[in-house]
Amino acid sequence: MFILDAHLDLSMNAMEWNRDLRNDVPTLRGLEKGMTDKPDRERATVSFPDLRRGNIGIVVATQIARFVKPGSIIPGWNSPEQAWAQTQGQLTWYKSMEEAGEMTQITDKKSLLKHYNLWNDGTPNDKKPIGYILSLEGADSIVDLSYLEKAHNYGLRAVGPAHYGPGRYANGTDATGKMNQNGIDLLKEMERLNIILDATHLCDDAFWQALDHFNGAVWASHNNCRALVDHNRQYSDEMIKALISRGAVIGGALDAWMMVPNWERGISDPRKMSCSLETAFQHMDHICQIAGNANHIGIGSDLDGAFGTEQCPYDLDTIADLQKLVLIFKNHGYTDEDLIKIFHQNWIDFLVKHWD
Repeated sequence: MFILDAHLDLSMNAMEWNRDLRNDVPTLRGLEKGMTDKPDRERATVSFPDLRRGNIGIVVATQIARFVKPGSIIPGWNSPEQAWAQTQGQLTWYKSMEEAGEMTQITDKKSLLKHYNLWNDGTPNDKKPIGYILSLEGADSIVDLSYLEKAHNYGLRAVGPAHYGPGRYANGTDATGKMNQNGIDLLKEMERLNIILDATHLCDDAFWQALDHFNGAVWASHNNCRALVDHNRQYSDEMIKALISRGAVIGGALDAWMMVPNWERGISDPRKMSCSLETAFQHMDHICQIAGNANHIGIGSDLDGAFGTEQCPYDLDTIADLQKLVLIFKNHGYTDEDLIKIFHQNWIDFLVKHWD
């Protein structure tokens, strides 16, 4: 099954974890032998060879750099300009991977369909570039609104206004409060530029406010369900219904703390907590039951979002194992047509609808 994964922090892994993603996962793990600076050392799950092995030919790839005020317990940059510079370093990495033939940027309907057809032309995919759609996770690095147009010009096509905690444009996970005027202005500029609003990470106040003020395309690249894990990071059924009414697609995330209740970072064990790909299915199926169809879910794994095998489904070794989800959905009665929608077509149809 061809897979489109709607959320991967590839540049963060390359630039901050110092991983050369042209190596396969076993090589990446070997290179990190004995390293302890980050909890997921020796536990990588994502690489270009493993994406290809899993037939994952298109990803929504992020830039990310948070601004924080003095005294913040959340790490980040001390000025928006520093955050912007960090995102530009990440952009340079993506461009260098294009020059190396490893990736190719997708920015419009024509390039999307051309790349999809390349990956489904019947020839081996082991040498084909990974197509990437550029997304910004947290808008803190947008120094002012003129920077958003600069970013759009280099290919930025989706923005999540918030990440964790309070943000310059919107409040995110574990924070509360509505957007100020600058957040509303950001939404209007995104609308003008036809940039997708990624509702992921918006706190409840900002979520509802954003839907009220933004008339463009909305998706949620990586979110699970509050009915199954009661935390503000997840979506309530009411929020899921609102997204469905806007024609959104919601990507299922594979970060264990979002999948099972009572997860303790650095302590809990995926197998002991019964966190498996079946658990991921349960979240995605819950959305399908609300929608009454399979038209509003997709894959948004977040597998390289600063965690590895210590904090993902125990039956997933590398990102290539996303293919195991196909059989799980099939065994639960989902049709072949449903499977095509879930694993790529919902995302592709969404983009074809909203892009020129």
